[in-house]
Amino acid sequence: MIRHIVAWNFREEFSEEENKKYAEEIKRELENLKNLIDGIVSLEVLIKPMFSSDADILLDSVFVSEEAYKAYQTHPEHVRVGTDIVRPRTCNRRCLDFYVNE
Repeated sequence: MIRHIVAWNFREEFSEEENKKYAEEIKRELENLKNLIDGIVSLEVLIKPMFSSDADILLDSVFVSEEAYKAYQTHPEHVRVGTDIVRPRTCNRRCLDFYVNE
């Protein structure tokens, strides 16, 4: 299995109210991908970080295999969400992918 973790910050030009709205939209759109793309074991988006955090949003997902993860990366719905929903509102993307011991 593959674990894929991504963290982002909101762009500075948005208000706190806009960030709340965008966080809910990003969460809804990303979490819906588990209903659309085969091979996702779990996918959760966390949008309420503690004061000590240095990221605003975190995606934590697990895939059945490296092949499933690669298919997710290029799936049209994942590309749409990234291009239209996530990237225009976020910056400072950080990612960690690793094999999970089964």
